[in-house]
Amino acid sequence: MLRDEVEMLMRERDTLLRVTGAAAAFVAEIDSSSLAAETLQAAEVLAESLNHLSEDTLRESLEAVKAHIDAMA
Repeated sequence: MLRDEVEMLMRERDTLLRVTGAAAAFVAEIDSSSLAAETLQAAEVLAESLNHLSEDTLRESLEAVKAHIDAMA
C-alpha cells in the first residue's frame, strides 16, 4: 500500500515537473508587448511563480520537458 502511494506521488511529481517546464518555456518565448492587458497580467503571475522555484527545480522541470519532447520526436 505504501509502495503504491509512493509510486503515485512520483508520477504526480513527474507530471508537475513537465507542466512547470512547459510553463517556463512558454513564458520565455512569449512577446509580452503583443499581449492584451489581462493576458499580460496572467503571464506576470505565472512568471513570478516560476521565479520562486529553486534553480534546481526549474532546471529539472526544463529537463523533464525536453525529455518529453525528445521522446515524442
